[in-house]
Amino acid sequence: MASLCEIVSYTDRFLRIRDVGDWDNALNGLQIENSGRVTHIGAAVDVSTRVLTEAIKRDIDFLIVHHGLFWPGLQPIQGALRRQLQLAFENDIALYSAHLPLDIHPQIGNNAQLVRALGLKSPKPFLEEKGQPAGLIIRASLQRGELIRKLENALNGPVKTFGFGPKKTRAIGLVTGAAGSEIYRVADEAIDTFITGEAPHWAAVAAEELGINLLLGGHYATEVFGVKELAAHLSKRFKAPWEFIDCPTGL
Repeated sequence: MASLCEIVSYTDRFLRIRDVGDWDNALNGLQIENSGRVTHIGAAVDVSTRVLTEAIKRDIDFLIVHHGLFWPGLQPIQGALRRQLQLAFENDIALYSAHLPLDIHPQIGNNAQLVRALGLKSPKPFLEEKGQPAGLIIRASLQRGELIRKLENALNGPVKTFGFGPKKTRAIGLVTGAAGSEIYRVADEAIDTFITGEAPHWAAVAAEELGINLLLGGHYATEVFGVKELAAHLSKRFKAPWEFIDCPTGL
């Protein structure tokens, strides 16, 4: 049986938790400890009452998430936060959160896994955020319609398309999550097709002005890859079963 300390220490090193910059409220790493043992690993995009309740049903005692408990910032322990903490404490669930370190990991990260799912080759880092490249750029000649079909298959859902760029791609920029507001910085990299999860309203106008294809696959849908791959990796290394808890947000 793997110990919590052993798994956390390894995961911190594997994801470079202490080296990768992020927003303060991400609070990457172990957010809640349990009594010290890990028998069943769970993975989810977000922590919530619904996710924790499902983890309890499945006897999960180590839960990996992409978006942790503290995104709203400093807050009193009442309401939803009190409920979530109580569920974790009473059921001995450890919570581990990894945001940008999981997005950008070159093997199991959200960006790398989505590129792989699309069948694209030779991605290069681009778009600096918090001191490191937050996305990947791929030089590829693809019909726009073919790329959209590949993306919908990879995400198992629809893609919102603003087709203001060329019908045949030359340079594709990919940043999972909510990177649509970076569209001007993306355009500065001579990218003609930008794939991300979600964008503000004005980004659709900007896409037309810039002559860029903007493909929005959904924040949740573009970020299921990393937590699954990390859980599978830890499961193999520490010989503990794992499961994915699917709680889509619709965004």
